[in-house]
Amino acid sequence: MHLGFVFDCQEDYLAQGFTPEQVAEFDPRVTVEGIAAGLHACGHEVSLVGNGQALARSLAQGQRYDLVFNIAEGLTGFSREAQVPALCELYRQKYTFSDPLTCALTLHKAMAKRVVRDAGLPTAPFFVVESPQDLREIPFPGPYFAKPVAEGSSKGISARCQAQAASTLQEVCRELLASFQQPVLVERFLPGREVTVGIVGNGGGARVLGVMEVEFTERAETQAYTALNKEQYRERVRYRLLQDEELARQAGDLALAVYHLLGCRDAARLDLRCDETGTPQFLEANPLPGLDPIRSDLPILARLAGVEYVELLSAIVEAAWTRRW
Repeated sequence: MHLGFVFDCQEDYLAQGFTPEQVAEFDPRVTVEGIAAGLHACGHEVSLVGNGQALARSLAQGQRYDLVFNIAEGLTGFSREAQVPALCELYRQKYTFSDPLTCALTLHKAMAKRVVRDAGLPTAPFFVVESPQDLREIPFPGPYFAKPVAEGSSKGISARCQAQAASTLQEVCRELLASFQQPVLVERFLPGREVTVGIVGNGGGARVLGVMEVEFTERAETQAYTALNKEQYRERVRYRLLQDEELARQAGDLALAVYHLLGCRDAARLDLRCDETGTPQFLEANPLPGLDPIRSDLPILARLAGVEYVELLSAIVEAAWTRRW
């Protein structure tokens, strides 16, 4: 199969003058090369297209691929992850992963939580801060956890985001509003275990690949998946398949229900955390999961579950190719 590989490469944007923080969600060249090598190992011909603008030029010139393998995050806007899927649909080009609606919905974490909450599925209480005036009345007691409403890769998340008091929360929200120029999602901090669930497939064939616990070591800056904890995961985080079978079943069932509810396709990773009673709650969905062969959560989870990297990529391509278009 001829795959057009679409990605945002950090080095390409840094060469154009963008800052490291602006390109934090993008993949370094070594990751792009690792994914391309994995797709080659699956037996596919792979064309390195580049970013969404490069794909637009390619499609406009009449180039077509059996499948676009898309991991491009996009640069600006709440719908940036939807740009490549929308472009593919405009040109009737088949592509991997979720459609524009799901990609836009899930990037805005508060919108996704509203859909999950209104469907009766468990997610922590939350509210959205669009300006400092929204902090005059806080609707529930702490502890709190604050983060930018539409960033990925733990961007903007640090130990300060976990606040015990309303006064601290107000300071953190003001800092995040100023730094990221977007609303802040404030959730009630959940004190329990954190897990991430990998799912592959579509419709009735979608299956839980595994439920992986994210356990924080004594070197972690806080008991949450902050940008620093994620970047220095070898010292600060331990990954293991969840050994509690009942909790793993509950987490898998919740993740699969949310996967279908939000319209995820082909593969995704869903993050959950347990409340004080040990009940898993939805945090966020990642319909464009990281695929670095070594560092990304979904490949790590797959390895722990006995699924080799090439098998994971093959399953994603097969799911995209065989689903109804």
